Amino acid sequence: MSTMTVAPERKAWVEQVMGMPISIHLRGQGVEGEATARAVADAFATLREMDSIFSTYKEDSQLLRLRREEVAIEDCSPLVREALAIGEEAERVTRGAFTTLLPTATGDLAFDPTGLVKGWAVDLAARRLTGLPGLSYCINAGGDLLVGAHADLPRTGPGSISWRVGIEDPRDRTRIASTLELTEGAVATSGTAARGAHLYDPRTREMVSRSGSVTVTGPELVWADIWATALFVGDADTRDAFSRYAPDYLSTEL
Repeated sequence: MSTMTVAPERKAWVEQVMGMPISIHLRGQGVEGEATARAVADAFATLREMDSIFSTYKEDSQLLRLRREEVAIEDCSPLVREALAIGEEAERVTRGAFTTLLPTATGDLAFDPTGLVKGWAVDLAARRLTGLPGLSYCINAGGDLLVGAHADLPRTGPGSISWRVGIEDPRDRTRIASTLELTEGAVATSGTAARGAHLYDPRTREMVSRSGSVTVTGPELVWADIWATALFVGDADTRDAFSRYAPDYLSTEL
């Protein structure tokens, strides 16, 4: 007697948030349910809320109003204080290779947690999806992504749902340099291939223009993204800090 394996259902949603397309993909049984639709809507609402707080493009964002001294930090969302704390911790553990003090258009340094907000926003949005029985999810935000699943789904073996993730060759963007298979975890890549010299090295006070990329995988997207940036702009001291402070994360340099 043979047992038929039922292929997982699939569904995807895409919205423009934070100046980029962010997609939510679900696989499993029950992707069309009402509870699923509510959870996805809540996840996108979380992403839009983070954008309304931390956008460096929207003039009415809390971040820009704070920088213009129109409001005090006490008037802002508690997430602003949390962003400050995450940034301070990131600067400490990366030994200065990551910072939330970035150059403005006029060349001054100002609080700008852009380097951590996207990954953090995805981590928070994913909490809306983890309670969906029988479903695995992948949130893709500009090529950085987070994979997870309900606790009732196995992470290995029969019944597990894996996602195949391609890592782009930074010197030939038409080519996939390597692939990963994940049932849960985050993948973040930093480099200059897509956006040029946009990563700031706080120790030299210059943008990094070298070619290549660093991809970091681990449990949380916020820290995968922080470490990918730090390792790309950093040096041997940063790599030593990564080995010491991020034992659950792995890096690949291309």
